[in-house]
Amino acid sequence: LSAGVCCCCAALRPRYKRLVDNIFPEDPKDGLVKADMEKLTFYAVSAPEKLDRIGAYLAERLSRDVVRHRYGYVLIAMEALDQLLMACHSQSIKPFVESFLHMVAKLLESGEPKLQVLGTNSFVKFANIEEDTPSYHRRYDFFVSRFSAMCHSCDQDPEVQTEIRIAGIRGIQGVVRKTVNDELRATIWEPQHMDKIVPSLLFNMQKIEDIDSRTGPQSSPTRGVKEENPSVLAENCFRELLGRATYGNMNNAVRPVFAHLDYHKLWDPNEFAVSCFKIIMYSIQAQYSHHVIQEILGHLDVRKRDSPRVRAGIIQVLLEAVAIAAKGSIGPTVLEVFNTLLKHLRISVDLELGDRRSSAGSATLSTSSKESDERIVQNAIIQTIGFFGSNLPDYQRSEIMMFIMSKVPVLGTTSQTLDPSHLGDLGTRRIQIMLLRSLLMVTSGYKATTISNALPAPFLDPLLSPCLMEDSELRQLVLEILHNLIDRHDNRAKLRGIRIIPDVSDLKIKRDKISRQDVSFMKKHGQQLYRHIYLGCKEEDNVQKNFELLFTSLALTTIELANEEVVIDLIRLAIALQDLAIINEDNLPMFNRCGIMALVAAYLNFLSQMIAVPAFCQHVSKVIETRSVEASYFLPETIFKDKCDLPKSLEKDETDLFFLTNKIAESLGGSGYSVERLSVPYVPQVTDEDRLSRRKSIVDTVSLQVDILPGNSTEDKVDNTEEITFEALKKAIDNNGLEEQEKEKRRLVIEKFQKAPFEEIAAQCETKANLLHDRLAQILELTIRPPPSPSGTMTITAGHAHYHSVPVYEMKFPDLCVY
Repeated sequence: LSAGVCCCCAALRPRYKRLVDNIFPEDPKDGLVKADMEKLTFYAVSAPEKLDRIGAYLAERLSRDVVRHRYGYVLIAMEALDQLLMACHSQSIKPFVESFLHMVAKLLESGEPKLQVLGTNSFVKFANIEEDTPSYHRRYDFFVSRFSAMCHSCDQDPEVQTEIRIAGIRGIQGVVRKTVNDELRATIWEPQHMDKIVPSLLFNMQKIEDIDSRTGPQSSPTRGVKEENPSVLAENCFRELLGRATYGNMNNAVRPVFAHLDYHKLWDPNEFAVSCFKIIMYSIQAQYSHHVIQEILGHLDVRKRDSPRVRAGIIQVLLEAVAIAAKGSIGPTVLEVFNTLLKHLRISVDLELGDRRSSAGSATLSTSSKESDERIVQNAIIQTIGFFGSNLPDYQRSEIMMFIMSKVPVLGTTSQTLDPSHLGDLGTRRIQIMLLRSLLMVTSGYKATTISNALPAPFLDPLLSPCLMEDSELRQLVLEILHNLIDRHDNRAKLRGIRIIPDVSDLKIKRDKISRQDVSFMKKHGQQLYRHIYLGCKEEDNVQKNFELLFTSLALTTIELANEEVVIDLIRLAIALQDLAIINEDNLPMFNRCGIMALVAAYLNFLSQMIAVPAFCQHVSKVIETRSVEASYFLPETIFKDKCDLPKSLEKDETDLFFLTNKIAESLGGSGYSVERLSVPYVPQVTDEDRLSRRKSIVDTVSLQVDILPGNSTEDKVDNTEEITFEALKKAIDNNGLEEQEKEKRRLVIEKFQKAPFEEIAAQCETKANLLHDRLAQILELTIRPPPSPSGTMTITAGHAHYHSVPVYEMKFPDLCVY
């Protein structure tokens, strides 16, 4: 009877339960009953409304078996669930999925590693199923937490530990894939989830750095190695996660990286941090690169008071990031990058100098070490600025060049962000050098179509200003930057070093015909370039490198910008430098004087061969040959040796050793050159840069000495002169209260006196002086007679008034009006 009752009870049970019970064999070792599983699958497909009940019953059985440790039946239940999931794709599968996820959660909560792995495998299969309709209520918070915990498994058995960690990583990968494909995929990008997922992946990625301290790049692992290596699997999952990030959730995926690196102190050393951000930059979509850069800059601001090595590590990461981002679109982040880096450059200099001042008189090892660490920070900033700028497109690079140049502090002025008043001369010089070094890197490889594009006036003026400063390193940096911008055909390497080049044609110099834009540039700014080369040669602290860079400047100007007019100007400049060394009004050391003579020899040798005028080449070669025999210290090969015997004096009468203007003019005139201007000595123009560089102006005032000749006698000439300066002319003109047109004329005169070449001013003032003399005679009807004695006085007769013995320089004409 009891057996009959049992049979009746079994017959009265719902069909879906009977079908589920039939798939379980008496001995779990026999595995799933396949025939009965096919019947259950057919029933589920035919009656999808029963799926939720089938799932609930399977979950009930699985929970009971887990508690009773009947793991064989647990495996059978999960296999059945997997097959039902793969076979059923109707809307009614949603309740069944809930039961399925409940069973997976039960397995993950168990302490048995095999069940955890089993549950993970089932979840991964489920994650790969594309559901017909989205789920608006399903959440995966538990699975994110559980899989993240499995990624940090610390089981005593290494094999079990690896197995659980791999399962956790694969589970996270499954969650990411499932949620990204879901309509509600934004939930996975919430900070509470990312704060668990990202550190778990980084923790496993870090293990490969700890275990395998390789020096070279890792060889691509085989598929089997990928499956067994948690670090490789975690890296792949991390790349996939970042690749799926969008504009709105990019920051949530990146910020946990900073927290992990901070907590585990991975900025020093920063190899792992660099590798992490390389993965990030290459994995995300290119248009989102600026998000990552902004996050790095923000974190640098947060850690600005940390140790120098930590800051240097963050800056190094930024360098790697911008190196990748600069090849794509980086949006509005360009100026933000430079602003932030310049700010931290100032902070680093402040910290270094502050430590130095606080430890003055008690130099300790720790202070010295900290200063050295700050230098590492500063070098990292410079490298980042330069590398970032050099990888920008040309149109952006020119703007960055202007931006950096505007930040270079100049003594006596203030800049937008770097006020040197609190830094002192030492701090200001340090920032000047570092910014110029970064600008040198930015200009490397820059090829402008015209020189005016590479050297616009707002950039040229502040760039050349440091050429007047009494610091040889600053001047060297400026010249190197100038070379980067002028050298459009990569000839600089062929000109490296200062020497007498036997045959310039062997260098295979590349050049194009000078354009009209370049001709216009030289007419406007040529005098500026000549001036700074001339003044750069006068510096007492010049070393061999300075002379080499000055030679290269002259040679590149010849190659890129020289027409016939510029060639004449360059020859005038070279002769003026030779006279500077010979006359030595500035009391230069003998080494500097010989160095200038060697520079002139090397350059005229180069120029004569470039323009290929035989007579000019012959004269230059003859002087060089004479020097090699009688005064080898005037040649670069000798004077720049470590041990060179310097002469005690330079004799002005030894014309065979000098390049002569008349012979150069004669040789060039025969070849069609206009050599009239060679007879006018070159004198550099005077600007406000002399004040900014804390030096005396070369010429305080521009004046002319006008001889006053006797009217009727030719026997004696009055030797006295009247100094007519610009100020005197201005006062005379102002006395009549000129109208607006005359004021404009005065403004133009002032501008001409400030910017025009000296020879032009001299010629114009001479004409004005002659006009002034004639006007004096007409207005005052003066009779000028020679004085009775050479006492420097003269008698002036005007009408009935007689003025005797009035010194010439004291004559005043208050009613004088010059038109």
